[in-house]
Amino acid sequence: MKLAVTGGDQSQDQSQNREVVSGADGQFSFANVAPGAFQLSITAAGFAPQTSSGTLLPGEIHNIPQIALAVAINITDVSVSLSRIEVAEAQIKDEEQQRVFGFIPNFYVTYDPHPVSLTSKQKFELAWKTSIDPVTFAIVGGIAGIQQADNDFSGYGQGVQGYAKRFGSTYANLFAGTFIGSAILPSLLKQDPRYFYKGTGSVRDRTFYAIAFAVVCKGDNGRWQVNYSNILGSLAAGALSNLYYPAQNRNGAALTFENTAIGIGATAAANIVEEFFIRKLSSNANRVNSKP
Repeated sequence: MKLAVTGGDQSQDQSQNREVVSGADGQFSFANVAPGAFQLSITAAGFAPQTSSGTLLPGEIHNIPQIALAVAINITDVSVSLSRIEVAEAQIKDEEQQRVFGFIPNFYVTYDPHPVSLTSKQKFELAWKTSIDPVTFAIVGGIAGIQQADNDFSGYGQGVQGYAKRFGSTYANLFAGTFIGSAILPSLLKQDPRYFYKGTGSVRDRTFYAIAFAVVCKGDNGRWQVNYSNILGSLAAGALSNLYYPAQNRNGAALTFENTAIGIGATAAANIVEEFFIRKLSSNANRVNSKP
């Protein structure tokens, strides 16, 4: 417990201010205090400060009555902040609401100016939700219909059975490409599978940025690096397609590398469209980017 005594006219003589720390039993004493009015201030950690005043006569030994301090009212400042995983989860929830024209999924782009890297679990969740989205099945159905009309992969034949096989192989390509290139490899290689919207700079800079994003990406550490996830994912998906394409339509390694090149080129083209047009057509994108 700390005590301070002020005697006489404080404004006239600061030397009359005295301080002392009490013993373990609370006892204290001040020696050679000048006669006259005084004020005693008592402070102790965890207790409310208290003051006592009186007048000391010449030659008097003044005994202070027992003083009991009241427990101070605790005022606690609590700072609540979200963890990195919680911030990433909130950003994913926003991305899952991004739909071009209000219905076409636009999940794999972040418009947030401060994106947070995803955990492996979040990468798999995003891949799964993309793969099972109703619009994804509708797009696959449309592609299968075009293939059937052009008699692509003729080994599948025609009719309902041929359409079902084309639908299955097209969906298998999409599913494998999404999970391998956007979940499995990004988790193993610690890379972010999303496109990071630039939105600023000249048209030339943004165009090169979008094209480059087909072969480079941001790692979970925030640094730019070769997009091995997309490249190897395209190769893996192309190799798997040889397992279910009709025998006469398989072309071994040539088909694999051809599909990989097409996939990378398609990604670059999609990135350009994303950079310049999609944000304006995508629901929720502007709200995300306008957050404080």
